[in-house]
Amino acid sequence: MSEARTTDLRRTPLHDVHRALGARLVPFAGYEMPVQYTSIIEEHRTVRSAAGLFDLSHMGEVEVRGEEAVAFLRHALVSDPGALEVGQAQYSMACDHDGGIIDDLIIYRRGDERFLVVCNAANRTALVEQLTSLLSKGDFGASLEDRSDWTGLVAAQGPNAAALVGELTDLDLDAIGNYRSVPGSVAGVECLVARTGYTGEDGFELFCDARRTRALWDALAAAGERHGARPCGLGARDTLRLEAGMPLYGNELGRDTNPFEANLGRVVKLEKGDFVGRAALQAVQQAGPARRLIGLQMIENAIPRAGYEVRAEGAAVGHVTSGTLSPTLGTKIGMAMVSAELADAGRAFEVVVRERPYRAKQVELPFYKRPRD
Repeated sequence: MSEARTTDLRRTPLHDVHRALGARLVPFAGYEMPVQYTSIIEEHRTVRSAAGLFDLSHMGEVEVRGEEAVAFLRHALVSDPGALEVGQAQYSMACDHDGGIIDDLIIYRRGDERFLVVCNAANRTALVEQLTSLLSKGDFGASLEDRSDWTGLVAAQGPNAAALVGELTDLDLDAIGNYRSVPGSVAGVECLVARTGYTGEDGFELFCDARRTRALWDALAAAGERHGARPCGLGARDTLRLEAGMPLYGNELGRDTNPFEANLGRVVKLEKGDFVGRAALQAVQQAGPARRLIGLQMIENAIPRAGYEVRAEGAAVGHVTSGTLSPTLGTKIGMAMVSAELADAGRAFEVVVRERPYRAKQVELPFYKRPRD
């Protein structure tokens, strides 16, 4: 990476930590971020077996408040944030009028009239512009504030994550269910402690004042030595989420994709009334999507990569959206967007790698589910 490019990139509050740890830093969503510290495979396996620490401070955080915050978010998003209890979270999306996905999000209800919308770093500007535009055009008694630059975010993910975080807080973590959050102190740092993540494992995402991010990270890293924890980069985060069948914006999701194509129709609440994109999404639901996201497992020795052509009986029927050699399963896996009429578990496909077709078969998503007690 050239010096000119490096100086154009933003940095999280933990940038100096990553450099001191010898991380390999790469441009990502306008930030200089750690892709790995030692080995993507080692970091991946650490999350599956113990715990990984992730710097997610590049993510976007937008607060929505006001008497009509619920009405506004019901209009702006495809889900129904009004159905949330205080302390509960939900996965959602903001769509355009044609049903294309502007971004996928997690909504946390912080109070009766207060919500936190967490978005992808690359889409932060687009989402804020969309929400600001909708707020200005509508008659909603609500306000929004982009808190991204003042918010730090550290995630602890893996089977030992609860024990690690529990060592540093008086909160009853067992009482925090999946997709729930509570405010509290972790290592003396005031946080929103959320049982959410993007790895397929149990874990917590800790939102704090950006100025306290370093103190929080240092405490987690020190305590983490007793729990087998290690810092993990974006590389492991990507292979972990792929095994768990979780979509990535820019790969499985985008402006040219609607939720039904990505098997996320369950998120769309058509019954709640009018919202941005409702007419287009209702039409897709009624007619059925033209394409469908599927899981692929390679039969022959080739790794499917994003953009590779997918064939059925020699004819092009779609493309790979993400692929890797699964560190957990030891098989070569990928997700692909193909013609909907061909999406059927067990069906034979071919993935074209360097102009040669390699045999694959469709399998159910997710590829990996964490063991349950």
